[in-house]
Amino acid sequence: MDNRHVIEITAWLMQSGLKGVAEADLLAGFCERCRAIGLPIERSVAVMDTLHPIYERRAFRWDSREPIERVSEYGFSDPGVIADNWLRSAFHHLETTGSGEVRRNLTEGDPTEFYLLDDLKAADFTDFIAMAHRFGDRGTIGDIDCFFSHFATRSTGGFSESDIAVLRDLLPCLALAVKCVTISGVAGTIAKVYLGQDAANQVLHGKIGRGQSDRISAALWFSDLANFTHISDTVDPEEIIPMLNDYADAVISSVQQAGGEVLKLMGDGTLAIFKGRRPSEACSAALKARSLLDKRLLDLNAQRRIEGGPVTDVYLGLHLGDVFYGNIGSEDRLDFTVIGPAVNEVSRIVSLCRSLQSRLLMSASFAAIIPPSQMDSLHSIGLHVLRGVNRAQELFTPAI
Repeated sequence: MDNRHVIEITAWLMQSGLKGVAEADLLAGFCERCRAIGLPIERSVAVMDTLHPIYERRAFRWDSREPIERVSEYGFSDPGVIADNWLRSAFHHLETTGSGEVRRNLTEGDPTEFYLLDDLKAADFTDFIAMAHRFGDRGTIGDIDCFFSHFATRSTGGFSESDIAVLRDLLPCLALAVKCVTISGVAGTIAKVYLGQDAANQVLHGKIGRGQSDRISAALWFSDLANFTHISDTVDPEEIIPMLNDYADAVISSVQQAGGEVLKLMGDGTLAIFKGRRPSEACSAALKARSLLDKRLLDLNAQRRIEGGPVTDVYLGLHLGDVFYGNIGSEDRLDFTVIGPAVNEVSRIVSLCRSLQSRLLMSASFAAIIPPSQMDSLHSIGLHVLRGVNRAQELFTPAI
């Protein structure tokens, strides 16, 4: 191999990173191109930490002979064997020692103390090298501070010194390309986790200017926990956050499964919207979410009673109206949300659930749209004054 081949692979890595080629495809393309110029790579694994509420790190794999699982994601609390394997890995050794590389010749008696080395030796691999490419402080996000990779060969005599030299020249480019794609994915993940799917998509596609908003008609969902203030005053403070998480998960999962978009979590309250081509579709989706939530609450409360934790219920207000959906705030601190009288009204509606002894209250505009197939009958509970709203509103609840 000559310098021209190294330049060609480097150029491919840079272009692929700029295009956003998936990390597993970057690793596979890199290994295949290295083999084409005479570098005898036969198996490779790369690992990067990530910034994700569920997963701590992701692994990418390539093998010249066998079909293997190309991508794996590992959670923060993955127990037992997975955690032990990481602690025994060459990557963990590099991480804790600060070394840049570690190599083991599998035919000349080198120790096989690292995870997988015995398996590699049994599969007739002859040489193994693992490398770490660390990022500078200004290039680090969360724990994404290093690109780990290892390579193995069955070639007689293992990797030559020229093979290792080429790997050392090329791997910083692979690390940079993978980092580019990973960080782009992290940006999308963070946006979706904190903004919701639809709002995140709009922001990531450039809708970030103050005042950029659309007027839409939507079904509005506002829910909060029954008796939350009393529960907060009477239970161990250490139980409050787990309790909020349990009930928030039930609400958010139900809304999202039904096609809704959660826009805000405000303590024990949740604001969500349902959009549709027709108002009836939006209202139907909101009612589907309510049905899903009822089922989840039955299971959740049963489990929490078994565990001895406090249990409660969810009050829900549903409304249909026009809102402005987009960026609200200052020039450099924005919130992607909905505003308008309809938002104020749905928050006032849910606040009446306790005094009216109803788990679910609907506005007249929402009730008028409900398909008969979804709710056989509704009961009007009369006109009610909503705080901050000029005219009294007729409210409805499902007939018992």
